[in-house]
Amino acid sequence: MTDDATNTVQLPLIAGYNPQGEAIVEQINASVIEGNRNEFRVQTSPAFVRGLAADDKIRYPIDDQAGWELVEHSGNLCIRVFSKHNTEELDQMLTPEIELIDGKLDLKSPRILIYTIHVSIGFQKIEDVLNKVLAGFPDTVWYYGNVYDPEDGVTPLNWWQEIAGSV
Repeated sequence: MTDDATNTVQLPLIAGYNPQGEAIVEQINASVIEGNRNEFRVQTSPAFVRGLAADDKIRYPIDDQAGWELVEHSGNLCIRVFSKHNTEELDQMLTPEIELIDGKLDLKSPRILIYTIHVSIGFQKIEDVLNKVLAGFPDTVWYYGNVYDPEDGVTPLNWWQEIAGSV
């Protein structure tokens, strides 16, 4: 689906598979990269698709299980905050703190907040803000969406090494 006025498309990216082996799909807003019909710039960090953040460049579709591939990291981190409780009060407390360190809220729902922030801010500063605010919100956790290997969830991807070294 394309919005011709803004050059925005919705791409159905696979976020994973359920126990029955059926694909779980998340619709991602992206901009078509001029001159290349299958390359796109992700507009906002996704809630469930691992390995992506806002402004990353991807190729879609491709013929493999994921259906897409990362072409270029933007330098942005995707931060996912999940809560068993409504996120309204959490949003009011956390979003201004994230904005103070140049982050932005990409998605807000009753149980999820998704943020984008550039890696140059530093992992420690980001983690300090998240941990300080979330300490007051039981049953709430946060994760990086594009820092660890999607297969094992613990191996750092280290894509930021070159970017962090240049700032």
